[in-house]
Amino acid sequence: MPAILDLVFVALLAVAWPIYEYFLDWPTFQRWLRDKPRHARLYEYRRAICVQWLLVAIGVALWLDAGRPWSALGLRAPGGWRLWVSSTAIFLFAAHIARSGAAVTRSPEKRARLRERIKSIGSLMPHTNREFCWFLALSLTAGVCEEFIFRGYFIWALSPWLSWWGAVALSALAFGLLHTYQGRNGVIGVALVGIIMSLVVAATRSLFPAIALHALMDAGNGLVIWIALREGPPQSAALEAPVGA
Repeated sequence: MPAILDLVFVALLAVAWPIYEYFLDWPTFQRWLRDKPRHARLYEYRRAICVQWLLVAIGVALWLDAGRPWSALGLRAPGGWRLWVSSTAIFLFAAHIARSGAAVTRSPEKRARLRERIKSIGSLMPHTNREFCWFLALSLTAGVCEEFIFRGYFIWALSPWLSWWGAVALSALAFGLLHTYQGRNGVIGVALVGIIMSLVVAATRSLFPAIALHALMDAGNGLVIWIALREGPPQSAALEAPVGA
């Protein structure tokens, strides 16, 4: 059963973290973007990586102190048909990302439409090679840390009181509110992704497929948008090799 410290930790994740991100970090990023535009995104990526791993470290410390099995959080490999289905889904999703990246690379019209569509969050997405490398690190961090936090610890701690579905709903809401800077549609979309990831965890009985899909989703979105926003003329030959690899 969750202890008081577990519930305090979940309250920190559900309330304090979204407040910090929207009212403190987002204005700071906007100020950096205005005053030091060449460094603002790198600062933001590094800050987000540090914050997420710090929160995971707190969760790990609480878990170790209580002596609980990691399997209770879903930190176990899926077995049998679940392993094959999840592996196939991950492979197909990676192939879809590669195909999307190649399509955007070849089409100036698609790049222009994409730039128009992502105006609200374009300032946060990678524009340069260096930013893209850090964005990949952030994508991996988000895949591991946000699944551990929201689909693992959060749902585990609240299920005894709210039922599994209630915990999933509250987890998805908190996950969406963490992305308030994306606007109302962004919050709704992220919350829906949270519900889907919760269903993936329930179906596979493991956090690992959700971690892989989450990291791929973030990295894939970053790749496609980076192709549209990156500095300099497109270099289709350089991009199509890794995409098809």
